[in-house]
Amino acid sequence: MKFGLFFEIQCPKPWDEGSEHRVFHEALEQAVLADKLGFDCVWHAEHHFLEEYSHSSAPELMLAAIAARTKNIRIGHGIKHVTTNHPLRIAEQVGTLDIISNGRLELGLGEGSNTTELHPFEVRFREKREHFEDAVKCFMPMLWNESWSYESERFKVPPRNVLPKPLQKPHPPLWVACSQTETIRQAGAWGMGAMGFAFVDPTGAEAWVHAYYNAFLNHQQPITNYQPQANLTSSYYFLCAPTDELAFERAQGATFFEFSLGYYQKFGPFEAGKTDFWAEYLKWRETDKARIKEAFLREHMMVGSPATLRPRVKKLHDLHVDQVLLIAQTGKTTHEQICESMEIFAREVMPEFHDLDDKHQDWKRKVLSREIVLSDIDTTGRDLRQAEDQSIDQSVKKDPAEKAFAQNL
Repeated sequence: MKFGLFFEIQCPKPWDEGSEHRVFHEALEQAVLADKLGFDCVWHAEHHFLEEYSHSSAPELMLAAIAARTKNIRIGHGIKHVTTNHPLRIAEQVGTLDIISNGRLELGLGEGSNTTELHPFEVRFREKREHFEDAVKCFMPMLWNESWSYESERFKVPPRNVLPKPLQKPHPPLWVACSQTETIRQAGAWGMGAMGFAFVDPTGAEAWVHAYYNAFLNHQQPITNYQPQANLTSSYYFLCAPTDELAFERAQGATFFEFSLGYYQKFGPFEAGKTDFWAEYLKWRETDKARIKEAFLREHMMVGSPATLRPRVKKLHDLHVDQVLLIAQTGKTTHEQICESMEIFAREVMPEFHDLDDKHQDWKRKVLSREIVLSDIDTTGRDLRQAEDQSIDQSVKKDPAEKAFAQNL
């Protein structure tokens, strides 16, 4: 099993003149530390205009800076918008970044999450999937063809040799963001790695792992002629400390991640520069609805002591997840706390599961060669978001309205 750090570059208010400078440079230091500690990948999201939630609007620049400061850790677009970037520029940036990093780039692709970030680029939210597929057809062949042209309603590209070409041939490994459970199956059908959310219910998770691999093997229909790859990630809030209570205390603001994104999705766009999302979050944290989410965090996220986190990672290994994405830079968790957390985890948890990677790769090889045939498990009623709500219901008994709010937020 591999381990990655995932960054949104969160910057909650109140701000001072140095707030953005500080959080960006802390993220760079955390990436350098991750390389020294043996983490496998550092991923940066791309978002636009989402104040406080994500200031990561130019991830290719951050990834280039990380590549220049590190030696071994892979660098990942998690994800790069193919809706708000022109295909020619995507291809040029991918080639350059893969060369700068000496072939360490992982290329995650996505559509964008809401109207706040899509509409200013004249991309309609309801057409984002169609736009995504059109852009992938346009830019991917540029990465290996010396002459490529493309014409559609959106893009008209005359024959050109788009330069430079990536070091990895024919291109860096491809991933797609899976913000909805069904997209996991779609990722398999596209022949791309699936960047998913937390797997919290073992039975439901097994069904979707099987669905992903069976789609990859039996129903593969790539968007265009790229190199398929099978990989699954699962994302979790992360804070490792000597004791569970200290970890929970330091990760108190972790739920700002989903609160702020949900706030944008439900109520955005907002008047620019006028909303204090951290203040709204602090009000929400005083509600029973927030306490439900925090109880869920205690039971299922990667927040706790090494003794608590070890069996949670083991569960993911047993489900054949390739990489755990750890989200540490959330809310007001300090740089020092994040670095200490990484050091404890790398020393006391990570080595055991790195040592099991050969076993996992052998299982995957047998699945992809059909030596192991995965059963088709019915995924009806196994939406992992619903599984999260059911898990909350089991641990904290609340009325239906509160549970619905927790699920939808």
